[in-house]
Amino acid sequence: MARLTTFSKLLITLILVALIAFGLITAKNSGWLDKIAPPEKAQEDISGWTKENNNKAADNKAADNKKDSRTEADNSIPASSSKPKNNKSRSGGDDFDGTFKVGVVTWGGYAGGQYFNEGFDASEKSRFYKDYGFKVQFEVLDDFDASRAAWKAGDVDLLWATIDAFPTEVDGLKSFEPQVVFQADWSRGGDAIVARRGIGGVQDLKGKKVAVAPLTPSHTFLLWMLDAGGLTTKDVQIIEVSNAIDAATAFKSGSVDAAVVWSPDDEISIREVKGSKILESTRNASYIIADVFYAKKDFVESNRTKLQQLYEGWMKGAAEINSSKANKTKASKILAQGLGIPEADALQAINNVRLCTHGDNQNFFGLNSAYNGVTGEKLYQTMAGVYNKLNYAPANVPGWRLVAYPKLVSATTSLSGSQHLAEKGKTFTPVTEAMKTAPAKTSKAISISFRTGEFEVDENAKYIIDREFADLAKAFANSRIRIEGNTDNTGSAASNKALSLKRAQSVARYLETEHGMPKARFVIVGNGPDKPVASNDSDSGRAKNRRTDFQFLGE
Repeated sequence: MARLTTFSKLLITLILVALIAFGLITAKNSGWLDKIAPPEKAQEDISGWTKENNNKAADNKAADNKKDSRTEADNSIPASSSKPKNNKSRSGGDDFDGTFKVGVVTWGGYAGGQYFNEGFDASEKSRFYKDYGFKVQFEVLDDFDASRAAWKAGDVDLLWATIDAFPTEVDGLKSFEPQVVFQADWSRGGDAIVARRGIGGVQDLKGKKVAVAPLTPSHTFLLWMLDAGGLTTKDVQIIEVSNAIDAATAFKSGSVDAAVVWSPDDEISIREVKGSKILESTRNASYIIADVFYAKKDFVESNRTKLQQLYEGWMKGAAEINSSKANKTKASKILAQGLGIPEADALQAINNVRLCTHGDNQNFFGLNSAYNGVTGEKLYQTMAGVYNKLNYAPANVPGWRLVAYPKLVSATTSLSGSQHLAEKGKTFTPVTEAMKTAPAKTSKAISISFRTGEFEVDENAKYIIDREFADLAKAFANSRIRIEGNTDNTGSAASNKALSLKRAQSVARYLETEHGMPKARFVIVGNGPDKPVASNDSDSGRAKNRRTDFQFLGE
């Protein structure tokens, strides 16, 4: 057989390649090739082959990062959007078969829902599932920015906030029209100020370094405490930290004189810093920090029925925990497992809050006309003004009616019985003589003018009390109030002392009758001219001495 030349081999090869190309083009034009491998799939297989072999580890990591943290059964709610592809499945009707995703932090105030859910994970063991036919997944999102990003993306449906700090963030959420749907708790010891040796009251913080995480419940608590002590942020050295844990760390290191911390860091801090103390906590300042949950407006309106059932079940859980030691123990076990903390710490975390009931929510949303305590609207509006003055919130934050959604609470009519009622006010023990001279936690001096020789509060005095003290008194509802009347030295000491006592009694009467505060809460003292704050040798000095001091006492 004749041997082919090199040129002949090359020519044959070119002819074969041309024939193959012609065949492929013909197959493509006829659609026959698409039937074997669609163009997109073919391209994917070709371009991805090298990745699969050379970068398999990186691909697996990326895939893991994209996985939804919910259980497999909860894939009816897309993680990438608050609006599901199948609107019918989120209609809130009987065909709802999804899972509510609730974003929480390491905190005891959400125990009512977690207890009723029989844990943090979506499960058919949940009473939400057994009673209402849907599941609930609690996602622990302690990083603030990450939690807000998750809510915006639709990775969680409901997200925690505190209504006091909400004005600082609501403007950035307004395109989603956030709706506050229910209150979960009041902080009752979970927030505290720890202080080093030598600091006995809020007034002693003047000029001192105080660590606080700005725009958090800790920040709110500090602002209220300073106001109660007659101080402002200009009177202390604010050391800003990222979170309450870092505040505790700064205190324990000795770099600050005081810090606003969360439980259990308060107890840990005073154990580690010799001579330190809890200066004050929300156990006494009981109506300052209110935890709530909010959702997007379109989500609320699409799922109103199921959200109302979520609220109802949550309130049942809270009521059961509040009324039974055994149920509280069970709740602490669930909380410990969900947060990965010791059961003792979980129990203390629950004890450091008031788990809100249906009655508490009625009060919070202003649905009880007889209630004259702190409402969500009052707290939200007050702190909006405070944070605006500090340049932490715009002047035009959305009004309360735009962010509050009381319809879930008002639509709930099945929760009756004493366990679902609002919390009763604290019962104070009889006043003792020792209370008249006991050290005060805070002291705020307010000038209330009386006509010479008179002691009844006039309209101007009432206005000053309403503006400068009534809200503080309601916020510190678990603290006693000592009211000290003071005069200048004009006239006899005996007559001035009697007059100052009557004036203090008149102020207490007004707070009792107009603001519903219990009479047993007040410790009335008439100092007369014995405690001047300025010289009585001038008109201006005498005017400063004619004052009324309001002091909060610990039990």
